[in-house]
Amino acid sequence: MDILLQVAVILACLFYGARKGGVALGLLGGLGIVVMTFVFKLPPGKPPVDVMLTIIAVVAASSTLQASGGLEVLLKGAEKILRHNPKYVSILAPFTTCLLTILCGTGHVVYTMLPIIYDIAIKNNIRPERPMAASSVASQMGILASPVSVAVVSLVAFLAKVPVGGHVIDFVQLLSITIPSTLAGVLLIGVFSWFRGKDLADDPDFQRRIADPEQRKFIYGESTSLMGKTLSGGQWAAMWIFIASIAVVAVLGAVESLRPLVGGKPMSMILTIQMFMLLAGALMIAFTKTDPSTIGKTDVFRAGMIAVVAVFGIAWMADTVFEAHLPELKAALTDLVKTQPWTYAIALLLVSKLVNSQAAAIVAMVPVGLAIGVSPGYIVAFAAASYGYFILPTYPSDLAAIQFDRSGTTKIGKFVVNHSFIIPGFIGVGTSCLIGFLLAKAAGLI
Repeated sequence: MDILLQVAVILACLFYGARKGGVALGLLGGLGIVVMTFVFKLPPGKPPVDVMLTIIAVVAASSTLQASGGLEVLLKGAEKILRHNPKYVSILAPFTTCLLTILCGTGHVVYTMLPIIYDIAIKNNIRPERPMAASSVASQMGILASPVSVAVVSLVAFLAKVPVGGHVIDFVQLLSITIPSTLAGVLLIGVFSWFRGKDLADDPDFQRRIADPEQRKFIYGESTSLMGKTLSGGQWAAMWIFIASIAVVAVLGAVESLRPLVGGKPMSMILTIQMFMLLAGALMIAFTKTDPSTIGKTDVFRAGMIAVVAVFGIAWMADTVFEAHLPELKAALTDLVKTQPWTYAIALLLVSKLVNSQAAAIVAMVPVGLAIGVSPGYIVAFAAASYGYFILPTYPSDLAAIQFDRSGTTKIGKFVVNHSFIIPGFIGVGTSCLIGFLLAKAAGLI
């Protein structure tokens, strides 16, 4: 009975914290941990310190890239590709936002691209909903394919503790599954989006809007573009420093012998990522004219620090409850997860919707899944299920897509769940999980 009450407390904290938004999610985790230790008398669990430190290091580098203007180099390159191929914007746009996320480790880079994508679509008489909704979903899917994302770093840290067939699923093996499965999901989203909805010429609601001269002027508006902006040498330098740091991390992950020995074993990738992300930030400051005082004011820094607080509170609260009841959970759920491992993916998807964060969902659910007997191979195969917050259109990138689409085609339906993002979301996540399963099986992880 106690465990049901404790789970109810966890769900209440998650639900209320997610509704409040921002750092509230992590702070409500603090409320939960106090209730668990002082009311239910449970021994406090362990917060994921390694994960939190890695988040801080990655966010420091990414926010320095934004503050230096290096991010604009990547955004301008993405815009150039789209403007040279406007006919294919419904397929190319989600790939560009996904790749930007993979490079930067955060889906928040999509905000600058959304008005550009809208401009390209509307000026070429393409229904803006097609690339806009797809791009928002794809930007979040890219998180599981990024070597410097909080979610991937967290997943690597948990998998490092559970060997499969005598070896650990490392950084490179994880990405060898999540990158192709993510790109396959994004491709299917683009193919679907190419045909979705009515063409603008056949859409009576759109035609009614543009019949009003004022509305027509608002909908077609002025172009939003980075193409005319001159980029400085410092911006280019910052971008190359960041890309080079990611490349070095990838090489060190692939070749263990290049890492120094610590206690007779190659230094962990968690420490390696932390070191090289801090180094990247330091080099950007040293070789560009970046004002360090602006780094903490960037969107990437604010979003990243919120993620740290969320992971801290949620993980500590969840670990406290599940660690105290691990024997009962194993007895009750081991047979189920062994015979029906897909149930783990469903649970991960639902928790992700509750916490509105892939990293937070992974931190909350992966340790529990591993503890009750879910194979690490299935954890990797179904990693894409950590993106479930497309189910309700409450995530900032979805709301931004609706806001930037002045044509009104990207929208929330009458019944809330019938919105522009739900079908692309299920297509993307479902495809990624399927391809992830096949790749994990081929690799002998399942």
